[in-house]
Amino acid sequence: MSQLYETQRAMRAHRQAAMNRGVVAILDIGTSKIACLVLRFDGVANAPLGEGIGSMSGQSRFRVVGVATTRSRGVRFGEIDRMEETERAIRTVVQAAQKMANLRVDQVIACFAGANPRSYGLTGAVDLLEGGVSEQDIARVMAACDVPDYGVDRQVIHALPVNFALDHRSGLSDPRGQTGNSLSVDMHMLTVDTAAVENLLHCVKRCDLELAGVVSSAYVSGVSSLVEDEQELGAACIEFGGGSTGISIFIRKHLIYADAVRMGGEHITSDISQGLHVPLALAERIKTFYGGVEATGMDDRDMIEIGGDTGDWEHDRRKVSRAELIGVMRPRVEEILEEVRARLDAAGFDHLPSQRIVLTGGGSQILGLDGLASRILGQQVRLGRPLRVPGLPQAATGPAFSSAVGLCMSAAHPQDECWDFEVPTDRYAGKSLKRAVKWFRENW
Repeated sequence: MSQLYETQRAMRAHRQAAMNRGVVAILDIGTSKIACLVLRFDGVANAPLGEGIGSMSGQSRFRVVGVATTRSRGVRFGEIDRMEETERAIRTVVQAAQKMANLRVDQVIACFAGANPRSYGLTGAVDLLEGGVSEQDIARVMAACDVPDYGVDRQVIHALPVNFALDHRSGLSDPRGQTGNSLSVDMHMLTVDTAAVENLLHCVKRCDLELAGVVSSAYVSGVSSLVEDEQELGAACIEFGGGSTGISIFIRKHLIYADAVRMGGEHITSDISQGLHVPLALAERIKTFYGGVEATGMDDRDMIEIGGDTGDWEHDRRKVSRAELIGVMRPRVEEILEEVRARLDAAGFDHLPSQRIVLTGGGSQILGLDGLASRILGQQVRLGRPLRVPGLPQAATGPAFSSAVGLCMSAAHPQDECWDFEVPTDRYAGKSLKRAVKWFRENW
């Protein structure tokens, strides 16, 4: 774990350098698009890195001064598949955002989907010395957690303390300064495939940029799309991306579970392309303008012209009914939602006090998706849009920008993680795997 800590602390140092300079870039690397937002900070250059243990209690003073998007290339299932193509796309979008902001950017904070995320619930406890709870006590209790043997090909990208208990008082978000005899902690640890993170690090480095942080796309989508009550009482955020569908569960304003389904909007587009025998670009356009998952009586008579340039007059002048299009799209959407339901059931989502589900991401704009999701997932479902942040243009306020906006908020006010404390890493050892969300079933 020591190498992991050094990597994470090096990225935090880059982030602090960016904050001191007052400029940092946000990079959302998706399967369909790559987005870059340039943030300018005002009056937070000397702010501490973490403002207390817990979720983001507010937004630091920042403003979006540059925005650019480009078609994603070389990314598959949310992971980098072809390095050179992804590098060109990142260079293109960062240069465009810099030009709009009229600022040079050296540090970027990136988020990505996919990479087979896996959640673990960890617990630890220590006896306290005389006096109040100190930073050293926080470090000691985190070091006391039983870390499972998650494998040499996996890497931890989040290690978040989500609940502290001081003697018999549970539900504390920040126990520092309080007195007691024993301190315990519940932590959520998220691991992903090491290769995905290393490819991202290498790709950003090839673009002559410094990586100031790596974040799960599912996590930051929930940060920007869930309202405060949903984050407090319990809710799931389902991010319909192009190559994968991210799942994140929050309670008490903390991420407690994250996962991903390796299917997304591009798979629906591919089904349309194969089912209607049209090119992928046309299939995407048809899905965007006419797509849906709920057929009505009128859809049999609502005809869609399918143009083409094959030279075959009959083929190029075809028409299909909207009902036929829905018949192609619905099975894939149902498959994705059934897989999402299986992941939520495995996480124990039905044990939360509230089971609100919020759909976001570019794929969530399919007409009728919320109604179908409500029936399949069996919960209250609503469509979510990211919170508004200063300077964000209207074109970047839709569900497709949920992860980018959430990353802005996370960059401005990061939640404390394990590597923000001087945790004695030699105390960590691989031990038996605990149930991913066992602790919140017992405590909440």
